[in-house]
Amino acid sequence: MKAHTKETQAAITPDMAIQLLKMGNERFQENQKADRDLMEQVHDTVSGQYPFATVLGCIDSRVSAELIFDQGVGDIFSARVAGNIVNDDILGSIEFACKLAGTKIVVVLGHTACGAVKGACDDAKLGNLTILLDKIKPAVDAVHEPTDSGLRNSKNIDFVNAVALKNVQMTIENTRRMSPVLAEMENQGEIKIVGAMYHIDSGAVVFLE
Repeated sequence: MKAHTKETQAAITPDMAIQLLKMGNERFQENQKADRDLMEQVHDTVSGQYPFATVLGCIDSRVSAELIFDQGVGDIFSARVAGNIVNDDILGSIEFACKLAGTKIVVVLGHTACGAVKGACDDAKLGNLTILLDKIKPAVDAVHEPTDSGLRNSKNIDFVNAVALKNVQMTIENTRRMSPVLAEMENQGEIKIVGAMYHIDSGAVVFLE
């Protein structure tokens, strides 16, 4: 499998980009990697890069976008921050990836048993992490069940995963609201902004419809 060129990137639609990621995750789950020479891709991308997708994921060591989507050198932009939240710097990076570098899709990738989400559920305090977790807390408040305060913490994994899912949805909303550049590109059909959840127990990525 060769590295993407300007021509192959241009031929990919947002829907095709989603399908490419889905196919890559199926290969990952089946432990069957695509036939690619990574060093050949290194040499092929010296003069330029033409990724087809941008993935905003968590820094969790188990959730490497390149691995779980079975992608090679030059295939995807990967932005990672605890809790897959957005701020001005991350949005600027994604705007570069889409508007200037030509990616066709932005995937906000959450995952089950997310440590950052657990911290937000428990109202954890720790230096700069406190500021980051404040960006996830609206998702905690937006999940209304269970109502029993004793069950709204990191010990309740169902609650944690519900908050992680809601956090993905709210990050997508924040992306559209905070980035007129990306919102306009999506409205014009140039890109799609979608959510997905990675299941750490199975290796499966489930895209949100």
